[in-house]
Amino acid sequence: MVPEINYWAVILATLSSMIVGSIWYTPKVFGNYWMKMSGSKPSGKTSDAVIPIVVTLLVSFITAWVLAGAAYIAWDFYGGNFLVNAIVTALMLWAGFTAARFVTHDAFDQRPGGLTILNISHELVTVVIMAIIIGVWPA
Repeated sequence: MVPEINYWAVILATLSSMIVGSIWYTPKVFGNYWMKMSGSKPSGKTSDAVIPIVVTLLVSFITAWVLAGAAYIAWDFYGGNFLVNAIVTALMLWAGFTAARFVTHDAFDQRPGGLTILNISHELVTVVIMAIIIGVWPA
């Protein structure tokens, strides 16, 4: 079976991740805390952000595409409401892959626990919003 995917929803979900990240990591929200805890220092040159933004856009597209496919498979298997399946699928994938991997890597990197919580929380908000977009606009 090949999952049916609404690529317009995937594109909107991709863009939503950029919006969430832009708000989440702005200095007035969590940006100053993130910079302090991660030891990041802004260079002051906007050109330094181009490659990370392009990479984020690409991996966000992959995340949204995989989420859309997984949500369709879950919906096809379990039936029921597509939106609910998309959100539950996002939560399960986030817990099993994203949060668990962040915790493992951050423990070995000896990163502060607050930084780990901040980053996995950001990922949770990102994938839930992606799931809502994908869920309300199925293929």
